[in-house]
Amino acid sequence: MGNQNRLVNYVRARRKRAGLSQVELAFILGYRDEGVISRHELFRSVPPLLIALGYEVVFKTSVSELFPGLRETVENAIETSLAEFESALRKQKNQAARSQLPVITRKLEWLNERRELQETKR
Repeated sequence: MGNQNRLVNYVRARRKRAGLSQVELAFILGYRDEGVISRHELFRSVPPLLIALGYEVVFKTSVSELFPGLRETVENAIETSLAEFESALRKQKNQAARSQLPVITRKLEWLNERRELQETKR
């Protein structure tokens, strides 16, 4: 992830394609000035969820497509956390009381189902 260009977003490109100014887009999203739009476009700040969804509605483009670099960063972090979680569950399973085995087994099954689904999408 070391490449700053990976943290790209397409808000500016979509705004320009729509012929909107930053002031107009700010107004549509409920902001009083355009500074926040500029910060989002330049990736100086990440929009809150409701505003990210607002961009999605305005441009009829998913948040993941508008902010692919951010999505990739989040995906990598979550996948790392899930791998650590799975490793911890496997250790727990070896030491767990019999009553806890079904709960741990179900979580491991879910992780496996998720991985299989991910592999079929590739």
